[in-house]
Amino acid sequence: MWIVGVVLLVVAVGAFFYMKHTRDELHAMIGTETLSIPELERYRGASDEVGGTGAFRKTAEVVGAAHPRPEGTLTAELSKTECVWYRYRIDRHYEVIEYRDGKRHRRKRTERVAEHTSHEGYAVIDNEGRTIGVDPNGTKPDGVEQTVSRFEPHRDGGGGVDLFGIRLPALFGRSDSTIGYDYKEWVIRPGQRLYILGEVHDRIGPLVIGKPSEKGHFIISTRTEEELRASRVQRHKLLAAGTVASCVVGLGLLVGGLFT
Repeated sequence: MWIVGVVLLVVAVGAFFYMKHTRDELHAMIGTETLSIPELERYRGASDEVGGTGAFRKTAEVVGAAHPRPEGTLTAELSKTECVWYRYRIDRHYEVIEYRDGKRHRRKRTERVAEHTSHEGYAVIDNEGRTIGVDPNGTKPDGVEQTVSRFEPHRDGGGGVDLFGIRLPALFGRSDSTIGYDYKEWVIRPGQRLYILGEVHDRIGPLVIGKPSEKGHFIISTRTEEELRASRVQRHKLLAAGTVASCVVGLGLLVGGLFT
């Protein structure tokens, strides 16, 4: 009983820190101003006069449509979709044989065999055709389109597996049995409306928004700021309730287990 209590207390601690992170994100969205590209250029001009070129830094929100980099669009690995950003992952589902108490047991497990997130920058463009660069920095955007969600049963050919043109190595010498592969992909297409919270800078010349160089939040989302705020408020409430419940029940089980 006391072990369950300890587990619940660990869950309560994890939920508390996630709740704190959610609250901080909400406060960041409330406290940060949404600026147009001309307004950011004016701030940059004032910074150049005071601190010199390349020294501009400002936390801001920007809104616009996703726009390809000068080199053109990317091609997503699995679906071959033209996009400005993509991410995919491939998981292997397999069975292992275990022997316990003289009995033979089959257990299903999963392992990640391939994963990639595009690192190339792109831009957002406003209604007047003005752009600001976006440095995705490996972040996982919120609410993006899923282009692939498919399970492919394994067919044993003895020499590895090809999935959407991606060659996975043969798994020789394994005492388990592959059931199949689950592959998923997400993209941001050109023209997708984006909300971005981050740090705007001019380190490479043109204005770019990306992850803050020090402390701060970096959010890329296909949802509006209002939708994001509402989701954070709801998440904070659920986490707060879960934290209190896990803590109370966990302490009760821990105390009860120690005195029984």
